[in-house]
Amino acid sequence: MNERLPQVDPARHGETAWSLSGRHKGLTDLPLTPRGEQLEGRMKIDILPDADAAARQAAAVVAAAARTAVAARGRFVFAVSGGTTPWLMLRHLSGEDVPWAAIYVAQVDERAAPDGHPDRNLTHLRESLLGHAPIRPEQVLPMPVTESDLDAGATRYARTLDAVAGSPPVLDLVHLGLGPDGHTASLVPGDPVLDVTDRDVAVTGEYQGRRRMTLTYPALNRARFVLWLVTGAGKAGMLARLKAADPSIPAGRVRQDNAMVLADRDAGSRLGG
Repeated sequence: MNERLPQVDPARHGETAWSLSGRHKGLTDLPLTPRGEQLEGRMKIDILPDADAAARQAAAVVAAAARTAVAARGRFVFAVSGGTTPWLMLRHLSGEDVPWAAIYVAQVDERAAPDGHPDRNLTHLRESLLGHAPIRPEQVLPMPVTESDLDAGATRYARTLDAVAGSPPVLDLVHLGLGPDGHTASLVPGDPVLDVTDRDVAVTGEYQGRRRMTLTYPALNRARFVLWLVTGAGKAGMLARLKAADPSIPAGRVRQDNAMVLADRDAGSRLGG
């Protein structure tokens, strides 16, 4: 039941991997778009023709960020959310030029369900990535949601992130989706998890039939870069509110000065000029 923490080689990763203080505030060490453009303190939004094109572009952004992070710090720690389009992104990522030996893939959130269950994000993450990319299973860091004490599991997952991303952990890139109700990760409207400020990982109440484990705002807002992947007409209204940084929806409380949105035309249909 107890998963081992990832092994860290201090001789290899000492200074470059752990000298994180202040580095996450600057954006110059990430190629923030495939063309290397800087965000200049605002969230960039790119509209692609369809979901597959958005997923393919997202894979290119992740791959470029991975190459830059590994060159600068010796590793790349990437947190991924669930959803159909992210699984397409991971499939495309497997065909990109990625320094796989130096990659750790964490989870943004996970449903409390048995191992291998189709409700688990981990099930689809493994299917999309492990079978197609040269990455070892131990480089994927699963949230321990099968434990009877989910709060203890959340604490332990926070320690896992500390082991690979420093203390407090600074994730190199966080991928986020956007729900039709404005939720992101498993930060759902009305849940007490929205007010957690003293932990990086927490457990929600029941949402759509299951409790969930999720990264909290402190962890998301400490990340070097946030990549939103938003597709489908049902997200159009919420994407417009995300663009406006509407604090009344959970997604609107994620910092935007280090963020980029890749959306398909349906999701972007209400953004205007």
